[in-house]
Amino acid sequence: MRSSDQRIQRELAALQEADDPLARLDAARRLRVHAEAVESELVAAARAAGVSWAKIGKLYGMSKQGAQQRFRPAIAETPPAAGVAVPPR
Repeated sequence: MRSSDQRIQRELAALQEADDPLARLDAARRLRVHAEAVESELVAAARAAGVSWAKIGKLYGMSKQGAQQRFRPAIAETPPAAGVAVPPR
């Protein structure tokens, strides 16, 4: 996940350095995209570690089904990190 962290740091720096409103908006957009990718990786890792959808849902203030609906598509598109097995659906 180190490269994801580096991308987030780069985009955060770009957001802080941008002086044009459109450039700031673009940097914020890119930051959000990378943060969502990290979030998906972490949900996949939590699931691989045996964390239930109910616990993930509770963390986000939603039901188990809500968590599944929100994260399953993203997890399916996210390649697992090295050494992290993602359980089948």
